[in-house]
Amino acid sequence: MWNRPARPTRAARPAAAVTAGDAAVPADRQSPVVRKRLSGPAVRTFFNIAAAWQLSIDEQRGLLGWPATSTFYNYRAGTIGTLSFDTLTRLSLILGIYKALHVLYPDAGLANRWVKLPNAHGLFGGNPALALMIDGGIDGLYQVRRLLDARRG
Repeated sequence: MWNRPARPTRAARPAAAVTAGDAAVPADRQSPVVRKRLSGPAVRTFFNIAAAWQLSIDEQRGLLGWPATSTFYNYRAGTIGTLSFDTLTRLSLILGIYKALHVLYPDAGLANRWVKLPNAHGLFGGNPALALMIDGGIDGLYQVRRLLDARRG
């Protein structure tokens, strides 16, 4: 048997760094600078996922936490600004759900339809997962994400 060096534990790994001038500082996800940097790519990715899932405007707004209609259309037009920490968390959960579905279901069509299919799991009570993801707010998104991550193993 060969010995390979042990990987550092998660706690031992250094935090991601953001460059501030010449110095690198630990990433603070609630920092306006970090949120601004993440906002554009997160919203663009969300709209790609929304297209793949064939979501209506109301479904998209619901997943985003019901932003004002004008704000939503500004996002669609590419005028994003700095998103709130809550919105970025929602987008992160949606991206994780999308990724988990494509890992669990190699058929991209099924993976993309899954959020709208009736689901017999007790968490959904026969309703599509999308209903919990919208009506349950950020907690609903967390529940769906945890379920899919548990199924992935």
